[in-house]
Amino acid sequence: METRINEISLSYRPKLKAEQWPKISSSSLAASVVFENWDQNTISVYESFKILLLNNSNKVKGIYQISHGGITGTLVDLRLLFAVALKSLSVALILVHNHPSGTLRPSEADKHLTRKIKAAADLLDIKILDHLILNPKGEYFSFADDGIL
Repeated sequence: METRINEISLSYRPKLKAEQWPKISSSSLAASVVFENWDQNTISVYESFKILLLNNSNKVKGIYQISHGGITGTLVDLRLLFAVALKSLSVALILVHNHPSGTLRPSEADKHLTRKIKAAADLLDIKILDHLILNPKGEYFSFADDGIL
Protein backbone atom coordinates (compact mmCIF):
# COMPACT_ATOMS: atom_id res chain seq x y z
CA MET A 1 0.00 0.00 0.00
CA GLU A 2 1.44 3.37 -1.08
CA THR A 3 1.01 6.33 1.26
CA ARG A 4 0.59 9.68 -0.46
CA ILE A 5 1.16 12.99 1.25
CA ASN A 6 1.19 16.63 0.21
CA GLU A 7 4.46 18.25 -0.77
CA ILE A 8 5.16 21.65 0.79
CA SER A 9 6.99 24.22 -1.30
CA LEU A 10 8.01 27.69 -0.13
CA SER A 11 9.04 30.48 -2.44
CA TYR A 12 9.99 34.15 -2.42
CA ARG A 13 9.99 36.07 -5.70
CA PRO A 14 11.50 39.55 -5.44
CA LYS A 15 10.39 42.03 -8.11
CA LEU A 16 13.28 44.47 -7.60
CA LYS A 17 17.01 43.86 -7.68
CA ALA A 18 18.82 44.29 -4.37
CA GLU A 19 20.51 47.46 -5.65
CA GLN A 20 17.05 49.05 -5.93
CA TRP A 21 15.95 48.26 -2.38
CA PRO A 22 15.84 51.33 -0.10
CA LYS A 23 18.34 51.25 2.77
CA ILE A 24 16.87 52.12 6.16
CA SER A 25 19.19 54.33 8.20
CA SER A 26 16.70 56.07 10.52
CA SER A 27 13.22 55.79 11.95
CA SER A 28 12.09 58.76 9.85
CA LEU A 29 13.17 57.03 6.63
CA ALA A 30 11.44 53.79 7.68
CA ALA A 31 8.25 55.70 8.53
CA SER A 32 8.36 57.50 5.18
CA VAL A 33 8.82 54.27 3.21
CA VAL A 34 5.93 52.59 5.00
CA PHE A 35 3.61 55.59 4.86
CA GLU A 36 4.18 55.94 1.08
CA ASN A 37 3.19 52.30 0.65
CA TRP A 38 0.14 52.39 2.97
CA ASP A 39 -3.34 52.50 1.47
CA GLN A 40 -4.33 56.09 2.27
CA ASN A 41 -8.01 55.11 1.96
CA THR A 42 -7.77 52.85 5.02
CA ILE A 43 -5.11 54.39 7.30
CA SER A 44 -7.71 56.50 9.11
CA VAL A 45 -10.40 53.79 9.08
CA TYR A 46 -8.98 50.68 10.78
CA GLU A 47 -5.81 49.52 12.46
CA SER A 48 -3.35 47.35 10.52
CA PHE A 49 -0.08 45.70 11.50
CA LYS A 50 2.74 45.39 8.97
CA ILE A 51 6.39 44.41 8.95
CA LEU A 52 9.29 45.79 6.97
CA LEU A 53 11.49 42.86 6.02
CA LEU A 54 15.19 43.72 5.89
CA ASN A 55 18.40 42.07 4.77
CA ASN A 56 21.72 42.26 6.63
CA SER A 57 22.46 45.70 5.12
CA ASN A 58 19.12 47.08 6.38
CA LYS A 59 17.78 47.19 2.83
CA VAL A 60 14.03 46.68 2.50
CA LYS A 61 13.18 43.36 0.90
CA GLY A 62 9.48 44.10 1.19
CA ILE A 63 6.51 45.07 3.30
CA TYR A 64 3.99 42.51 4.49
CA GLN A 65 0.63 43.14 6.15
CA ILE A 66 0.24 40.71 9.02
CA SER A 67 -3.27 41.76 9.99
CA HIS A 68 -5.96 44.39 9.91
CA GLY A 69 -8.66 44.77 12.46
CA GLY A 70 -11.02 47.27 13.94
CA ILE A 71 -10.92 50.91 14.83
CA THR A 72 -8.99 50.40 18.05
CA GLY A 73 -6.95 47.25 17.54
CA THR A 74 -5.79 44.33 15.46
CA LEU A 75 -4.59 40.84 16.36
CA VAL A 76 -1.07 39.72 15.49
CA ASP A 77 -0.37 36.02 15.12
CA LEU A 78 3.34 35.58 15.80
CA ARG A 79 3.40 32.32 13.84
CA LEU A 80 2.32 34.13 10.68
CA LEU A 81 4.72 37.01 11.32
CA PHE A 82 7.71 34.72 11.68
CA ALA A 83 6.62 32.43 8.83
CA VAL A 84 6.90 35.46 6.53
CA ALA A 85 10.20 36.59 8.06
CA LEU A 86 11.73 33.14 7.70
CA LYS A 87 10.30 32.50 4.24
CA SER A 88 11.79 35.76 2.96
CA LEU A 89 15.15 34.99 4.61
CA SER A 90 15.01 38.32 6.44
CA VAL A 91 17.51 38.99 9.23
CA ALA A 92 15.84 42.09 10.66
CA LEU A 93 12.34 43.50 10.96
CA ILE A 94 10.71 46.82 11.65
CA LEU A 95 7.25 46.44 13.13
CA VAL A 96 4.66 49.02 12.08
CA HIS A 97 1.05 49.68 12.90
CA ASN A 98 -1.27 52.62 12.57
CA HIS A 99 -3.53 54.42 15.00
CA PRO A 100 -6.56 55.67 13.03
CA SER A 101 -7.41 58.02 15.92
CA GLY A 102 -4.24 59.99 15.20
CA THR A 103 -2.65 59.48 18.62
CA LEU A 104 0.96 58.40 18.57
CA ARG A 105 1.20 57.24 22.18
CA PRO A 106 1.78 53.46 22.44
CA SER A 107 -0.72 51.56 24.55
CA GLU A 108 0.27 48.98 27.14
CA ALA A 109 -0.95 46.35 24.66
CA ASP A 110 1.42 47.80 22.02
CA LYS A 111 4.34 47.60 24.46
CA HIS A 112 3.44 44.06 25.53
CA LEU A 113 3.17 42.87 21.92
CA THR A 114 6.53 44.43 21.06
CA ARG A 115 8.23 42.65 23.98
CA LYS A 116 6.61 39.35 22.97
CA ILE A 117 7.71 39.65 19.32
CA LYS A 118 11.23 40.70 20.34
CA ALA A 119 11.59 37.69 22.67
CA ALA A 120 10.53 35.30 19.90
CA ALA A 121 12.79 37.03 17.36
CA ASP A 122 15.77 36.68 19.69
CA LEU A 123 15.32 32.89 19.62
CA LEU A 124 15.47 32.96 15.80
CA ASP A 125 18.39 35.42 15.57
CA ILE A 126 16.14 37.97 13.87
CA LYS A 127 16.69 41.58 14.94
CA ILE A 128 13.74 43.81 15.75
CA LEU A 129 15.13 47.23 14.87
CA ASP A 130 12.06 49.31 15.70
CA HIS A 131 8.32 49.43 16.16
CA LEU A 132 6.67 52.42 14.53
CA ILE A 133 3.20 53.79 15.10
CA LEU A 134 1.87 55.86 12.21
CA ASN A 135 -1.10 58.20 12.14
CA PRO A 136 -3.13 59.35 9.11
CA LYS A 137 -1.09 62.59 8.88
CA GLY A 138 2.12 60.64 8.27
CA GLU A 139 3.50 61.41 11.73
CA TYR A 140 5.11 58.58 13.64
CA PHE A 141 6.31 57.33 17.01
CA SER A 142 9.45 55.19 17.22
CA PHE A 143 9.92 52.69 20.06
CA ALA A 144 13.68 52.65 19.34
CA ASP A 145 14.04 56.45 19.37
CA ASP A 146 12.08 56.61 22.62
CA GLY A 147 14.27 53.92 24.22
CA ILE A 148 11.47 51.42 24.89
CA LEU A 149 12.39 48.72 22.40
